[in-house]
This record gives sequence, C-alpha cells and structure tokens, in this order.
Amino acid sequence: MSSFLRPAVTGQEITEPSRIAAQYRAITSHLAITPPVSVVIPAMNEAENLPYVFKTLPDWIHEVVLVDGNSTDDTVEVARALRPDVKVVKQVGKGKGDALISGFAACTGDIIVMVDADGSADGQEIVSYVSALVGGADFAKGSRFANGGGTDDMTGIRRLGNWALCSLVNRKFGARYTDLCYGYNAFWRHCLDKITLDCTGFEIETLINIRVVKAGLKVQEVPSHEYLRIHGVSNLNAVRDGIRVLKVILREKRVPRAVRALRRPAAFSVSVPRGEAS
Repeated sequence: MSSFLRPAVTGQEITEPSRIAAQYRAITSHLAITPPVSVVIPAMNEAENLPYVFKTLPDWIHEVVLVDGNSTDDTVEVARALRPDVKVVKQVGKGKGDALISGFAACTGDIIVMVDADGSADGQEIVSYVSALVGGADFAKGSRFANGGGTDDMTGIRRLGNWALCSLVNRKFGARYTDLCYGYNAFWRHCLDKITLDCTGFEIETLINIRVVKAGLKVQEVPSHEYLRIHGVSNLNAVRDGIRVLKVILREKRVPRAVRALRRPAAFSVSVPRGEAS
C-alpha cells in the first residue's frame, strides 16, 4: 500500500507527512494502522505495579481503560498521575471476568487488548498482537509455549495443569492451542457480537478461548513472555481456579450454542454499562 494519498480536491496542498498523520497511527517503520486500539487493564490494589505496566505501553494506543476492583490503595490516583487521559471504570461486581466485561463495555477502539496489572506482561508486545489482527486474524491469543514465548512465573504443577486443560480443549473443540490459561490477548471489537461472556472469575480467559473457536473465528497465537509479578501477591489459586476452568470446559461441551444464546444473561452483555467510567 502506498504511503502517499493524492488529495481528492485539486489545488489543495496536503503534504505526505500530514496526510499520513491524519489517516494512520505509526506503529513501526514498516507498519501503520487506522483502527484505534483500546487496552483494558483490570486492577485491584496494583498501585506499585502500574508505573511499570504503563511505562511499557506503546504511545500510539488510542486509550487505556483501567477497571478498578474497589482498590484500597492509590491504584486510581497513580493511574491518573501516570496517564491523565486514562479512562477509569469502577467495577460493580467481583472477579477478573466481571472486570474484563466491564472494561470491554467501556472501550471505544476497534481493537481491544487485555493486559494484566501485575507487571507480568510486556506492553511492547502489543505490536505483535495488532500485527496478527491487521494481518487477518479475528483473535490474537498470547501463548507462553509457542515458539518464542516463555514464562518466569509458573510452577511445575501449574504447567502440568495448563497442559492437561489445554489438551482437553483441543480435543473437545478442535482447537490447536499451545496455551490456555493466559490473560494477554487481543481481538477485534466485533468479536464480542459473536461470543457470550457470562462468568466472573479467572476462567474468563478459558471461556473466551473456547467460544471464539465455537464461533468459527480465525485465531492466531502470538508468542509472549510472562514475567514475575513485580509487587504483591497473586489472587490465583491453582487448585480452585483449575477446577473452575474444568467446569467451564465441561459445561461448554454439554450446552449447544443455540441453547446458550437463549440463556444469555443481560447483566453480562458487553453492550450494557457495568460500571461508572471517568
């Protein structure tokens, strides 16, 4: 695609740089896009980690949506100090799934990226996710086990559990995932019209992964490296959350898509405001 667009009105002087600036967001020297990119960050008591998270975010993103899970520290104040234009959504429910659903509803971008607030994800990787989407994918799924990925924050038992659950999803739903329980993903906003999000906990990631496959969306895995949480302690419980993920897998295999659509609870629709944004 040419980087120069001829003016539609004759006699109007429009320089190449100004035309590009008006039409595109420069991502790299070889890639520019028009779709605005929203980054959703669910956070609860992550004030110490946000400086590291925000520092890695590319300057070309359209907006940052921080979903505050009723933090008792300075999470919101730190976010606004770091990025005055941040959109803060006050979570009305509980759980990571509820927070993400609230964040998705507040997004205005055509591309939505999910990023954790603990500092384990490198925001500079967003370019790889966006490249996969503009290259034709509907859903760009981060993978710590794809070639080029990695993790510094997974015990042997969690690795084994993730492998077993991932294998089960691949076998039951015809997916080809190398990683299942990972929260760094990106997708076109229109995908939300094709999947139902109706869970509140950590299992939201597995639910999304299953339902994009069942909806026939084009998925591309993106190698990603997971770093150690910088400050604080994770709320993840390997056994408890592993069981919740397994229940989601078994439920999704049992319930036909048509029946699930009839049961869609309006409270979890991303088109319904789920928190006050500011």
